[in-house]
Amino acid sequence: MNSELFFETIKCEDYEFFHLDYHQKRMAKTVGLNFNLSDYLYAPSAKLFKCKVIYNHEGIVDVEFSSYKKRVISSFKLIDDDVITYDKKALDRMNIDKLFAQKEEADEIIIIKNGLVTDTSIANIALFDGTNWITPKIPLLEGTTRARLLQEQAIFEKDITIKMLQEAKKIALLNAMIGQDILEDYCLYL
Repeated sequence: MNSELFFETIKCEDYEFFHLDYHQKRMAKTVGLNFNLSDYLYAPSAKLFKCKVIYNHEGIVDVEFSSYKKRVISSFKLIDDDVITYDKKALDRMNIDKLFAQKEEADEIIIIKNGLVTDTSIANIALFDGTNWITPKIPLLEGTTRARLLQEQAIFEKDITIKMLQEAKKIALLNAMIGQDILEDYCLYL
């Protein structure tokens, strides 16, 4: 029996849960089970919450709600790791946490794998190339906001080098809680 735990982070505000179909698709892809998340989710109030659905190959294990405050991120440390994998949103984030611990004075990390930009510790990333928003062709994790924006053709996949990242005028962090959070004033530490 596989007892590995996975989780989804779902935005909940004004009694509404956002983009459940994308979360359900990723859950089904992760463990091979189809979930109707609406059967498990009941908003505690109209406030903004981060809803964490923990599940495994047998079903939903727990649903947790916590108040949410967006982190202020304006600096990134580029961290090389050519062996890290995180293709399923596992509850065990030990390898990502180890990389995050190397951030030094930066607010967040950008993980570089095989010379290419992948993700931050908490979000997919996109950059504006002057014409389009592009996101790494091979992220560590295929996030739900990334999937939605790709489907809407608001972003496009492309291999992103460190040089491209350095030359970008804007970058965006993509996750379920912040959507596409565009940053124009930020710094990178190599």
